[in-house]
Amino acid sequence: MRILKLASSGNIYTSNVYLVLGSFSQLADINTLVDVGQDPAILASIEQAPTGIGKWPVEQVVLTHDHSDHSALMPQVCEAFHPKVFAFSPNAYGVDCVLRDGDAIRMGDQDFEVIHMPGHSSDSICLYNPAEGVLFVGDSPVLSASATGTYEAAFLAALEKLCALDVRRIYFGHGSPVTERCNERLRESSIAAGGLLAIAE
Repeated sequence: MRILKLASSGNIYTSNVYLVLGSFSQLADINTLVDVGQDPAILASIEQAPTGIGKWPVEQVVLTHDHSDHSALMPQVCEAFHPKVFAFSPNAYGVDCVLRDGDAIRMGDQDFEVIHMPGHSSDSICLYNPAEGVLFVGDSPVLSASATGTYEAAFLAALEKLCALDVRRIYFGHGSPVTERCNERLRESSIAAGGLLAIAE
């Protein structure tokens, strides 16, 4: 699996946009955008990416949630590439398939589990690949939960679920990925937020 963070213009506030590809650009791989952002410069970045011969550059889109900085470019992406669109919210633009907690979805050449992560928004999800320990979290505050915050029980339960996984790389909707101490930092965040892990301590 290859994960490319697509370049934006820097002139428009936007989320990170990730293009997930197979390791060898095989026909069976599913070229997938995780979020689309709202900067039209992303379209040029897609065209320049090594997405394979004889394949659509983008075959599907998975939204981590439907806030505009993550999804506003969807009409242009749909017009240019005609992808299948997956989202937790049935109201997202162009959505073809509504995701639910526990669903499996193929991205690139790997399978990901959908983990519903309400808190930042009611339709927020994380995407976890056990083979490589990759976790996409969108804007969910999985590493920044604290004792001063107020979190719904479903968010704390989902965070504790993440703590039980083998996470080696975390990709955020904004900022750089985390590639060190992922499991420890998730646990520290859960304990700080006062979830069941904190009670167990």
